[in-house]
Amino acid sequence: MTGPAPDPIPGRAPGPLDRVAPRYEGGGLADVLPSALALLGVPGAADRLGLAPRLAGVRRIAVLLVDGLGWYQIPTAAPYAPTLAGLAATVGRSLTTGFPSTTPTSLVSLGTGTPPGAHGVLGFTVRVPGTDRVLNHVDWAGDPDPASWQPVPTWYQRARAAGVAVTVVSRPEFAGSGLTLAANRGGDYRGAAGVDALAARMLAALAAGDGPVLVSGYHPDLDRHGHLSGVDSAPWRAAAADVDALLARLVDGLPPDAALLVTADHGQLDVPAGHRIDLDADPRLRAGVRVVAGEPRVRYLHAEPGAEADVTAAWTEVLGPAAHVLTRAEAVATGWFGPVPEAHLTRIGDVVVVCRDTYAVVATRSEPPMASRLVAYHGADTAAEMAVPLLVVRG
Repeated sequence: MTGPAPDPIPGRAPGPLDRVAPRYEGGGLADVLPSALALLGVPGAADRLGLAPRLAGVRRIAVLLVDGLGWYQIPTAAPYAPTLAGLAATVGRSLTTGFPSTTPTSLVSLGTGTPPGAHGVLGFTVRVPGTDRVLNHVDWAGDPDPASWQPVPTWYQRARAAGVAVTVVSRPEFAGSGLTLAANRGGDYRGAAGVDALAARMLAALAAGDGPVLVSGYHPDLDRHGHLSGVDSAPWRAAAADVDALLARLVDGLPPDAALLVTADHGQLDVPAGHRIDLDADPRLRAGVRVVAGEPRVRYLHAEPGAEADVTAAWTEVLGPAAHVLTRAEAVATGWFGPVPEAHLTRIGDVVVVCRDTYAVVATRSEPPMASRLVAYHGADTAAEMAVPLLVVRG
């Protein structure tokens, strides 16, 4: 099965396991809302994705983020998602996520239009500085305060201040969560439990009123079934078909002066049993480590005082070609996170471990058991994880 090819890099197109740098100077997920809102006349918004030639005159824009819909997964989904495949082939291009390629980080980059270093949601889990507490951004109930933990104003707030009607449509259970407030504050929240409700509420909000409109929608099921059952499993295929039905409804229901932008927060890849390294089963990996955060494809290790060099050396030796092991300073210098202000630096581990190929570092005893039993993961810097679609449809 063939499908859309990724955007070229010098010399050739990247393979799914090739490393890909985040595009923070144009061509990234953080450019989606500023580009859309530039078309709606919001001050300070810049169309860095070049949407204007295709969407001139549009006054209503819907942005749908499909969790886990990586650019490299579209050919796999194509037999079950013909609408998706057709859009990707005709009105699609690839963007990159930020780093790590994980849901909380990406949702906040989408909402703020900034790299992860600026907004500070630097991973699925991070250590709260000055404590041994690990904050899970998905289960974040509001402590720390979202407005101080993530201090960057969102584009939803900026759009509303400029007179745009802004609606966020997502699962009812996410209303008021720390992550929702960090990523989506400024939008009127509408709960939608399922594809039909999501399509109906997005289209209703898109058609309401006479002024400029922005609607943001979120659909999580493809990612969930990838994690639990694997990419191209039967449940994943059924979820891809649901995504296709959602896209068909949205495209068919677009008002004439509206546009639909479809993107994602990351891709996924399956991790075989033989490529799982258990940090809780090897004393060499636990020595000198005070707190472990991050996720299986990107680990943040906070060392005991004076142990950073020993931890770096031990993890480099044990993991070998399975991972890239760096100090915090080295990781920040790569530009993975974009500029990182002093206040956010210590949310990153003293040592950063980025898995290569299809390896992952699990923690079978110190993290919830399900986390090490998943089939597919994401978070690292391979093309399969970093490349996401941008599909642009005009009503």
